[in-house]
Amino acid sequence: MTSPSGRPVPQPTLRSAEFWASGADGVLRVAGCGRCARLTHPRPAACPHCRSRDIEMVAVSGHAVVVGLTVNHQQWLPSFPPPYVIAIVALDDDPAVRLTTNIVGCDAADVSIGSRVRVTFEKADDDIWIPLFELDPQATDRGTVPEPEDLSGRLRASPSSSKFEEAVAITGIGQSRVGRRLMVDPLTLTVDACEAAVADAGLTFDDIDGLVTYPGGASAGGLTEGGIMPVEEILRIRPTWVNGGNEFPGQNGSIVAAMLAVAAGLCRHVLCYRTVWESSHASLVREGRWHTPNARATGMMEGRAPYGAMSAANWIALCASHYFHRYGGGRETLGRIAVTARTHAAANPEAVYRDPITLDDYFSARMISSPFGLYDCDVPVDGAVAVIVSAVDAALDCPHPPVFVEAVGTQIMETLSWDQGTLTHLPQSLGPSAHLWSRTDFGPGDVDVGLLYDGFTFNALSWLEGLGFCEPGGAADFIGDGSAISLGGRLPLNPHGGQLSAGRLHGYGFVREAVLQLRQEADGRQVDDARLAVVTSGGGVPSGAILLRS
Repeated sequence: MTSPSGRPVPQPTLRSAEFWASGADGVLRVAGCGRCARLTHPRPAACPHCRSRDIEMVAVSGHAVVVGLTVNHQQWLPSFPPPYVIAIVALDDDPAVRLTTNIVGCDAADVSIGSRVRVTFEKADDDIWIPLFELDPQATDRGTVPEPEDLSGRLRASPSSSKFEEAVAITGIGQSRVGRRLMVDPLTLTVDACEAAVADAGLTFDDIDGLVTYPGGASAGGLTEGGIMPVEEILRIRPTWVNGGNEFPGQNGSIVAAMLAVAAGLCRHVLCYRTVWESSHASLVREGRWHTPNARATGMMEGRAPYGAMSAANWIALCASHYFHRYGGGRETLGRIAVTARTHAAANPEAVYRDPITLDDYFSARMISSPFGLYDCDVPVDGAVAVIVSAVDAALDCPHPPVFVEAVGTQIMETLSWDQGTLTHLPQSLGPSAHLWSRTDFGPGDVDVGLLYDGFTFNALSWLEGLGFCEPGGAADFIGDGSAISLGGRLPLNPHGGQLSAGRLHGYGFVREAVLQLRQEADGRQVDDARLAVVTSGGGVPSGAILLRS
């Protein structure tokens, strides 16, 4: 459902209705705590600062500072044409309270991080007023951009001297065909990958006693095979444990869940699988063969769709803009990541895009959402990957050398939000990274190969810095001309081409590549003597990291 101006209309909830209605009198209101007087957005059920239930919507000044900014060039919505400015603004009343919004009434070139803005409202329905922001004509100076939070005091000590990671190993991997618009039923791809992984582990389906997947059942946009139930109906393995969902520590958190089940003695061999068919789904939508409902925006899109922020490209671009404002530099650093990914993909016969690109090609490509152009974005594909997690004593009987789990990083240290918490990096790349290193005696300097989630080039940059391969703001110097992240460099990055060139397999593809590298089986792209690999997943929140060793 769209407003008269073409904006998607949000579906107010019992908690958010007062926020969307507050513009009727031209006054912006956000949640305020009656006990500690702190402001919060969106409205919480209890104050996150003092746990009080005395929460009311309170009037605020409506004045703010732009702290994240992207000019969207992609036509996500037929009734909401680009270009338009999406921004995160920090309220003057409390800079920790931010709104995702549009900056209106001016040229995009007139807006920058630090611009002072004021609220204006657009009526979308009788009880819905969309808060937008315009440049404040009375402002005489630049606004203050909030400093990053210090997360160091939030790292929890290990609750036990024992590590569950020592009880498990990865014994098998499998992959279906991967490609653009394969027009193959996703369950077929799933079964293909599962059969390959079980065979790779030297097992039969009778040996498998656990099933886990991400993101589980119903999910829009070709992001799942349908979950545990349809797969078990085909495989009939009668598992003793199953799990599926989308709130793991990143997509590969589902594999961590399998490790925990094995370490706890629930299972001996867990089959983990991840299937996408985004490319075919998008084609079906374009052809009118798959109908999507014209409904109000709900869930996480309630606060994003009204502003045309329809894609993670927009949300992550906002963080990238803040990063470059704070640390300097620009798109060349992102371009080096994209060019290196394509160079690596040329040696991977399974990669979707293998033709080389240059930095000039990168800069010449069409813009998607500044600072991201076409080559900053990963490639939607159809495909499935499966991984076998086994008890460590059973792993020694498998035909391939087992890959051992050194440590996982799963702690949430940052606010789980795209706009209320971390702005300097990808949300939640910093916390899991710190947690990972707290569970091992290894450090960043020991890692031989990095399999870092690259839904966008900035994701990989965030993980490089979050994991400590360089200091915050140091990625440009670390990457340099790209040789440091190439085969033979200080940290070979995504030797298979990553999701930027090999295809978006949503995390599991990185685990498979890490296993191949540590087995010394990555023909044509093998990192010399690779013995320790770090794998990350999560294009946003939650996210996680895994350290694997041969």
